[in-house]
Amino acid sequence: MAFPLKPRTTVFSHSPSFAGMSEVSLGRRTARVLVVDDNREVRAVMQELLSARGYHVVAVPNVAEAEAEIFRQAPDIVLSDVVMPGKSGYEFCHELKKDPATRLIPFVLITGLSDRESRLRGIEAGADDFLNKPIFAEEMFARVKSLLTLKEFTDELETAESVICTLGLSVESRDPYTEGHCERLALHAVALGRHLGLDEESIVALRRGGYLHDLGKIAVPDEILKKGADLTPAEWEIMKRHPVTGENICKPLKSLRRVLPIIRNHHEHSDGSGYPDGLGNAEIPLLARILQVADVYDALRTARPYKDALNHEPAATTMQREAQAGLWDQDLVAEFLALLKHERQVA
Repeated sequence: MAFPLKPRTTVFSHSPSFAGMSEVSLGRRTARVLVVDDNREVRAVMQELLSARGYHVVAVPNVAEAEAEIFRQAPDIVLSDVVMPGKSGYEFCHELKKDPATRLIPFVLITGLSDRESRLRGIEAGADDFLNKPIFAEEMFARVKSLLTLKEFTDELETAESVICTLGLSVESRDPYTEGHCERLALHAVALGRHLGLDEESIVALRRGGYLHDLGKIAVPDEILKKGADLTPAEWEIMKRHPVTGENICKPLKSLRRVLPIIRNHHEHSDGSGYPDGLGNAEIPLLARILQVADVYDALRTARPYKDALNHEPAATTMQREAQAGLWDQDLVAEFLALLKHERQVA
């Protein structure tokens, strides 16, 4: 059955299977559907049909109200008309998909336009699916159910990733001298990535890498981890395993694939003297080199049992000297110090 029909009660009288359905949920939570359409009749019918299927439905007449609703509580899926007063469905879709906080929300464009150009425009905006008018209720149910199932899998991956990030912070908490290191490292690495004009996926990987780079230290005994300096050769070999251990922990999560080279290679040196693979400068992935620069700066600026914290100027001088000696990427060190100088000037 297609709709809109008039009156709207006709939809239900001819569709007895739509009512009395069991609650649709994501895990133990009722799935939230946001409907955006300036036609009041269409909104009412869609809300009634989807509610009868067990969804929690919010229906609004324009993008401005939809944005307010998303700010209040993000939906699990959006069904939006294309042609509306104010922002169009294309613009709304594009804005949600370019925002890391909302880009994983499935977005369905509802349109009476069936030409190829309109569909391509929707694809370019990032739409996950389309519904053509007149809408058939059975088709709408099938598409919503399919996209919500996919979102549930995505949410499970995001939850697993959050657990791993928490583990990364738990490693940090084992050493009182590194408190706040992961957060500072993530902030500096992201700032340098943006300064270099990297794409958003790389920025996200740098942020995650800040929290996960030392995850493998979870397998390093406390007596070695907290010793800091003067490790025996045997202890040093155990410590050097942590990049590979961290990589292996994160490997099953596809959403962390961009982070794996950061975890594995953040202790490599430009002259090939690092570990675990002895890579040279050009062989070390860019994101790992960026994190290295942020990491060494934070290490120099933080007190340890075996050393005092350095002020900015001596820390910068040390970084430049070590880069010239072959430990770090000289160009990245220069860019990072230029970034810090700019930040200090505008502060």
